[in-house]
Amino acid sequence: MFLKKWTSVLLATVLLSPVSAFAQGTNQAAGQAPQGIAASAKQVLPADVVFTNGVVYTVDRNRNVAEAVAIRGDKIVYVGTDEGAKKYIGSQTKVNDLQGKMVLPGFIDSHTHASKTTGLIYSIDLYDGGSIEEYLTIIEAFVKDHPHEKTLQGRGWSNPVAPGIGPKKEALDKVVPDVPLALTSDDGHSLWVNSAALKLAGITKDTPNPEGGIIERDPKTGEPSGTLREKAMDLVLAKIGGYTVEQYKSGIEEYQLKAVERGVTTVRDPDMLRYPNVLEAYEELAKENKLTIRYRNAITANPDKGPEQIAEFVKIRERNQNPLFQVNAVKIFMDGVVEGATAYLEKPYEHKHTNGELIWNPEIYKKTAAEADKAGFQLHVHSIGDASTRIALDGMEYAEKQNGAHDSRHSLVHLQLVNPQDIARFKKLGAVGIVQPFWFMQEEGYYDEIEVPYLGHERAQQEYPMKSFINQGVHIASSSDYIVTPEFNPLHGIQQGITRIEEGETDPSKIANPDERATLPDMIASFTIDGAYANHVDDVTGSIEVGKKADIIVLDKNLFAIPVTQIKDVQVLLTLVEGKEVYRRQDKK
Repeated sequence: MFLKKWTSVLLATVLLSPVSAFAQGTNQAAGQAPQGIAASAKQVLPADVVFTNGVVYTVDRNRNVAEAVAIRGDKIVYVGTDEGAKKYIGSQTKVNDLQGKMVLPGFIDSHTHASKTTGLIYSIDLYDGGSIEEYLTIIEAFVKDHPHEKTLQGRGWSNPVAPGIGPKKEALDKVVPDVPLALTSDDGHSLWVNSAALKLAGITKDTPNPEGGIIERDPKTGEPSGTLREKAMDLVLAKIGGYTVEQYKSGIEEYQLKAVERGVTTVRDPDMLRYPNVLEAYEELAKENKLTIRYRNAITANPDKGPEQIAEFVKIRERNQNPLFQVNAVKIFMDGVVEGATAYLEKPYEHKHTNGELIWNPEIYKKTAAEADKAGFQLHVHSIGDASTRIALDGMEYAEKQNGAHDSRHSLVHLQLVNPQDIARFKKLGAVGIVQPFWFMQEEGYYDEIEVPYLGHERAQQEYPMKSFINQGVHIASSSDYIVTPEFNPLHGIQQGITRIEEGETDPSKIANPDERATLPDMIASFTIDGAYANHVDDVTGSIEVGKKADIIVLDKNLFAIPVTQIKDVQVLLTLVEGKEVYRRQDKK
């Protein structure tokens, strides 16, 4: 029935996928919809909403396909055939004929800086620029419209525009000579500042690099050049100041509008305590019932404080048990990023005699990891380099030895380079990999100008493993790392995880690490059930099953019946969170 038709379409149309996707992930050999399982076999109460005549890809354990879904209140009460759904239709039931459209569980973005939307509203947005000159034009226009600001900040410049020591202060001094100005890079790991900002922070030629940070310097004079990396950024940011609670609330609400339009219903924002007022903004929105999606956020731990800080985190968790807002993870910045030469590598960089920057002392990290694990927190570790990931896993192993094995689901985020021997350790420790498939490509400008020169061709070819994890039974959840990835639509990520090639490119040699291409079922699972698993909410969401919350999205096209190169163009027509309609596309039926 459904499956035979879809598989034949896929074989004819999927040009870049390593396998025909749907056939890999379902037990519905003849495409038969599963028979519905009612919440009660004795008495069936009418549902509030029934969807019929759809292609319901449940993402349950067997990857079943159904035709109908019934919802009562905030929960799913039936999944099965159209015929079986009839008993749930009463006089007040709203019946939606899907006319063959696709239904999926709501998407889960397991690592996204939702609160940083605030910066796009209240500061200088450089994401549309592509050169130093274009950035200066944007800055000049902003300053003209905001002439009385005492300090200025912004975000979005790209490292490939100024490789090496980064962009220089003199360029900013031309347009903003007197007001301290701090501009965060698009990856969030470097800061471009003017001379006034360096003066405000007291940074001079004699200022040493802080532990875990780099003050880039003029190679001739030794003077600070205008770019700060990792922990050195804090020297300026602590003086510049941040945003108010009200501004963060506005940013989070703006993010929610973007999220539901893209079918995102659950996220993890890892910026609690990293910036003042972010946590307070979430808490106020939760009390005011203004949250429209589910948050399972992470508190950023301070590498200077060690395990003692976990007691404070427990208090934060205890006071935040709103169904849509909870804090259940501790964020660890283990290393930096390749473009800043701060990702921590087993072998030195090619362009610079360094292995990168390890932000945490390994022994303090181990003790902090054990304390967080003992308190019932998940670890959520930023790890780009292969050496960083090994140390992160060491800490998780130490925590297990101290506290005993349990369902911890600690996660490592990004995983740009991973020693293949460590993949088996993920499985052994029950660790989850959280990746950003949006980045799985040899991006023009970035790959040739940063990755190959910094890492060497061999390492650059081995970046961003995914299928290797899946093949060994490791849970892999996908995320966007928005706002590092400005367009965070999961459908874009799904396509990129399958093709691993830049849009419009047809040369097969340009596929990034082709053996790591995932299938369509792999990618859907990574944005749904595996994302739910990563955030400890798989008992609540992540699949369309009786008893789970009605987090459901409707797409205008069946992903299994179109070429993978068209997935990014599929539209979300409807988004439900816990049975409540939070988005409906207005220009389509």
